[in-house]
Amino acid sequence: MGEAHRFPLRIVDGLRLEKPMRDALLPGRVLYDDGGQPRTLPRYFYEIPSWEHALNVQLSTNFALWEFIQTDVREAAPLRTFPRYVPCAVTLLALALERFRAGAGTFVHIAANGGYRSPRHAINTNATTHSWGSAVNIYRIGDVFLDDRQAIDRYAALARQTIPGGFTREYGSARGATDDHLHIDLGYVLSVPHDAPADHLGFGSERRAS
Repeated sequence: MGEAHRFPLRIVDGLRLEKPMRDALLPGRVLYDDGGQPRTLPRYFYEIPSWEHALNVQLSTNFALWEFIQTDVREAAPLRTFPRYVPCAVTLLALALERFRAGAGTFVHIAANGGYRSPRHAINTNATTHSWGSAVNIYRIGDVFLDDRQAIDRYAALARQTIPGGFTREYGSARGATDDHLHIDLGYVLSVPHDAPADHLGFGSERRAS
């Protein structure tokens, strides 16, 4: 493939990053979801050199990279500055959201802390698909704020219709439900692009979280 057509972000092996970043991203480690199932975290990431890059890189026709990496001071300190890293599965999520946006027929707004969050983000508890780069929280679609049952149920049904295998959280205040946004995810996706660095390190003891 010619350089002109190459994706404009470098792919990195998380196991080769400096220790502070590895401690934030936990590449290849195992976390447990709310049901007690082990889930292996992503190992391969896109490196984002600057906020300017995040603003200018289009992951799909209507979604730019910056929309998926907005976090606040609750994010792990190494990921509040640049370079930053996002799992490679974020490109698949953007394509899925294009189908959803086409079905909605209008703009889709991702909440702050509603895209990628590292495993060390303070609001995380157990394994969350946000740490796989495969989940979004949507707070507004067009002029509709998703803060009541009617709106959330309506667009959750649209998400399940337009995204094959897509998961949405039910409306409510109980754990695992939502009453102020629409949660959509693709599951615990591990994406290894063709240009990923050759695997010669293995996972070994890196796989299990302490």
